[in-house]
Amino acid sequence: MAKARISISLDQDQAERIRQHAERAGMDVSAYLVHAATRQMAESDAIEEQFAEVDALIARAEQAADGLPGERDAGEPAAELTEQERREVEEALGLVHGRDRAGRRPGHAA
Repeated sequence: MAKARISISLDQDQAERIRQHAERAGMDVSAYLVHAATRQMAESDAIEEQFAEVDALIARAEQAADGLPGERDAGEPAAELTEQERREVEEALGLVHGRDRAGRRPGHAA
């Protein structure tokens, strides 16, 4: 596989710290930076995957909210939630509080 070259600019003190850390890790600067970037990308991907369901739920809620009428008159009573709306609120709160659809907290023993 052909390699690509990426040029970066950084402060001299940052460059020296990177060189020192790479040396301590037994790596050249290129390998060290690739390793660090790869770890960061894996961490970011894992976080995005973990929160994908919450992000999708938020996007659906925002889309639904766009179709709602403007602000109510302060004197107008709030309408009660439908059963479906209540379930959706409970599901959203469960996701926010770290529970999956079965009511378990991911990563915790049942």
